[in-house]
Amino acid sequence: MLPEKLRTELHKMFPPDRFYTDPVDCYAYAYDNSRKIFPPDAVLFPLTAEDVKHAVVLCNYHRVPLIPRGRGTGTAGGSLPEVGGIALSMERMENIISIDRANRVIVAEPGVLNQAVQDAAKPHGFFWPPDPSSAMFSTIGGNIATGAGGPHAVKYGTTREHVLGLKAITGAGDCITTGCYTTKGVVGYDLTRLLIGSEGTLAVITEATLKLTALPSAIAGITAHFQDLMGCTAAIVKIMALPQLPSALEFLDAGSLNLIRNRFPDMLPTDTQAMLMIEVDGSRNDITDAVSAILAACQTDSLIHAGQAENTASLWQARKALSPLLREIAPKKINEDVVVPVDALPQFLEGLTQLSARYQLPNVNFGHAGNGNIHVNLLINPDDTSEVARAECCLDEIFDLVIKLRGTLSGEHGVGSEKRAFVSKEIDRVTLDLMRNIKRLFDPNDILNPGKLFPK
Repeated sequence: MLPEKLRTELHKMFPPDRFYTDPVDCYAYAYDNSRKIFPPDAVLFPLTAEDVKHAVVLCNYHRVPLIPRGRGTGTAGGSLPEVGGIALSMERMENIISIDRANRVIVAEPGVLNQAVQDAAKPHGFFWPPDPSSAMFSTIGGNIATGAGGPHAVKYGTTREHVLGLKAITGAGDCITTGCYTTKGVVGYDLTRLLIGSEGTLAVITEATLKLTALPSAIAGITAHFQDLMGCTAAIVKIMALPQLPSALEFLDAGSLNLIRNRFPDMLPTDTQAMLMIEVDGSRNDITDAVSAILAACQTDSLIHAGQAENTASLWQARKALSPLLREIAPKKINEDVVVPVDALPQFLEGLTQLSARYQLPNVNFGHAGNGNIHVNLLINPDDTSEVARAECCLDEIFDLVIKLRGTLSGEHGVGSEKRAFVSKEIDRVTLDLMRNIKRLFDPNDILNPGKLFPK
């Protein structure tokens, strides 16, 4: 429950349509795409950086948790108010402040949707490369808070490569400005990258200066169908060793393909057991060379067919439909976005096959193979206690395998609450202690998104 004095002060500062306290109104802010539910005691909707500062200062004084939130599309529980407090919804800070074509920069508030940035940049001949599957609905602030990626990260990188600077309010209520307006700048520590991926635990982002990229003059799609998993992963390793880098390289296993077949019956050959969806972009001459090189790299013993796709839009539609399709058949699936070095993909996927068989768990895998970023989905019945226990043991071994292969436990979804118990597998105690000290410096009373990221 909120202290009465804090409630009174917030009512004076925010009108009723920007300060919810009725549990019915607050319920929509009790969950994210992890599907776990933790109702907040209240919800605040700031419109300005000054609003954010007032909220942080008051919550800091009263020691009340404040949980920054975009549109709630995250899958790792990063925006869940686990210990109550106030959900700080940034969705109404949705102004694009400026577009600077000469310097390839767009400045936007955190509530601006990823798609809105793309729409604003396109008439000027630019785009913002981070393209998570939730781009139509996720906010720039959320993309920055989780370090979002997407299919095109293989060529263009993730969010951290495309943010020049930030304005934010720390947990102590201080206004800070990080980075600079130019693509070169080495004055001081790189606090911009420190905030990217920090999941709202250090500061609340109020403005972002984003680096835009020129739209390619041409794009081509390639599909490659394989009889087995090993031939497919061998092709991935060969493709990524080429000088012609694809702009996207997506992998789908047999389980993923069956899901697509059920929804789009005529899209895929029946004998395909693994598939690559590849995109190349650049000048027309560059594309011709890249397509030829990639098609040659796909020539493994298990290749059924590889060729240019006539309709790349429908392919991406099918790929982006995978996560919603999985939600339909397994609402309580365990979804992990681990990353391993590309040349370790064959060993990792073979290990996944063995682990899912040993623990008798249905398993569907797909993802951004060009980065070694695989979305591992264990399909479980949450009412079956034996199956849940097997899934927990299986997941633990999957993470051990990832670390053994020099990988990381999260590529783009973040840690939130879903992965915090496993963080010490990847980060040693001394480094974790340093991170905790940084957290205390930014947020001395631990009011910003408390409990996230760090193992308990």
